[in-house]
Amino acid sequence: VQLVESGGGLVQPGGSLRLSCAASGFTLSRYDMSWYHQAPGKERELVAAITSVGGTTTYADSVKGRFTISRDNLKNTVYLQMSSLKPEDTAVYYCNAKRNWYTIWGQGTQVTVSS
Repeated sequence: VQLVESGGGLVQPGGSLRLSCAASGFTLSRYDMSWYHQAPGKERELVAAITSVGGTTTYADSVKGRFTISRDNLKNTVYLQMSSLKPEDTAVYYCNAKRNWYTIWGQGTQVTVSS
């Protein structure tokens, strides 16, 4: 049972990236999925979330209108499309799956926004 993130990297301010989170060993469609980020010296924060039923999405105020979370249950994958990136978006981005009391974390992928 694991989540594997990919798609991070170095991007200039104003640029875009798409992060992917592939699930293995479990059925992602049964889980509420989220993306978190953690900058150096700061706590891990929720960026975006999508429910298992209905696909309702929520976003941190800092990313509203710039980031979009989506899920492809056939591919067992969740995505985070990030646009208009800012230096303050620099962080390690983690994928999270949650169902009732059970939660799974990915290993994280680094996103660096810098000119």
